[in-house]
Amino acid sequence: MPVERREFPMSKGIIYVMTTVVDGLVKIGKTNTDNFTGRMRFLEKNGYANITGLKRKFAIEVDDFDEKETMLDNIFDRSRLGKNELFALDIDLVVQLLSSFEGRQVYPRPERVSKEKIFEEVTTEIRERTEAGDIPDGSYYMSHRPRGSIETIEATMIVRKGKYVLPAGTPVCSQTASYTPDRAKAIRDEYVGRDGKLIEDIIMDTPSAAGAVVVGGSCNGWDKWHDAEGTPIGKFRNKL
Repeated sequence: MPVERREFPMSKGIIYVMTTVVDGLVKIGKTNTDNFTGRMRFLEKNGYANITGLKRKFAIEVDDFDEKETMLDNIFDRSRLGKNELFALDIDLVVQLLSSFEGRQVYPRPERVSKEKIFEEVTTEIRERTEAGDIPDGSYYMSHRPRGSIETIEATMIVRKGKYVLPAGTPVCSQTASYTPDRAKAIRDEYVGRDGKLIEDIIMDTPSAAGAVVVGGSCNGWDKWHDAEGTPIGKFRNKL
């Protein structure tokens, strides 16, 4: 009598990569599909292994995610810091490798952001970081009136040691344009309350990224944010 062979479903889960506050240091991890959003929120708020400023960069749902994460660990073993999930790697290299896996991309949402737009956003952010000058710590302001609205959004951005913080309670425009950077869309989807304000502090890497969260579209933060005297912060920019 032949032995019946049973087919067991492959374990499906999400492999993700995140940037950290330390340039060139990334976190590669895995999580169950149902836990992805919660895991990202926790890491972005609390950090990992004494490293803060984590931000999701790319995530893909794949079959046999345990085996694929082990494969990544082996590939990047020489770049690992200690025994944790932190690696000294170029983030774009990691994203390119993860993109080659067969699976469903869950972040950034592919229906929202094309590969060309992801490339444009990354290169824009790299250029802004390169051109960023020494903006003094303190508070900076933005007044923005959405098209077709009679109300003006008044927002404050706090600069702390080269980071751009949108405090909890910051009002944002109610509508999100189709050309909004994906990072800003994700924040607006998850961290804006019913009252149209941020429910917790949000840390961004560039003034334009912070401005995009507020206006719900592409934003030249160097022109939109200004000091208490009304002078745009572009005066601090290093134009190379």
